[in-house]
Amino acid sequence: MLNVVIFGAPGSGKGTQSDLIIKEFGLDHISTGDVLRAEMKEGTELGKIADDYIVKGQLVPDELIIDMLAKVLDGKEGSKGVVFDGFPRTILQAEALKKMLNERGTDVTLMINLHVEEDELMNRLLERGKISGRSDDNIDTIKSRLDVYRLQIAPLAEYYMKEGKRYAVNGVGTIEEIFERIKEIINRYL
Repeated sequence: MLNVVIFGAPGSGKGTQSDLIIKEFGLDHISTGDVLRAEMKEGTELGKIADDYIVKGQLVPDELIIDMLAKVLDGKEGSKGVVFDGFPRTILQAEALKKMLNERGTDVTLMINLHVEEDELMNRLLERGKISGRSDDNIDTIKSRLDVYRLQIAPLAEYYMKEGKRYAVNGVGTIEEIFERIKEIINRYL
């Protein structure tokens, strides 16, 4: 299986590039946010437990998220692979994901790390806020989200670098130019 973690700061183009990877390589998409919402909507046991945490304003424990991802992955028998979106976000989550995938005879194949300078990220997110009307795309929230990324999430790049799976990709240019860079890397694994 070709399992890709797409990684980058808010505004780096993860969603856009994920969609292109999925379409080009015939991969499935696993978004932790979508999985959580689906489990809660269906009223599954995992969904009910997650809902209890969310209602209390708490983070859903990693073990529960891994159990949900395992359930989704098990339902994708015969899949060519997946693009993980929004997960992992911490080293502990990366280790749990690795263990879960290894139990299924697979692993994360590579991590695409979209690199965009902070000034460009700010401009992109402010522009997105104007176009989409997203309330979280304002200067204060953007700065806070970038701080969280830098302090809590960015260490994952180091984790995947030690695993020999991190590929830094210049996330500046046209969507097509950036995707060509990503395709070149993924094609090495096919």
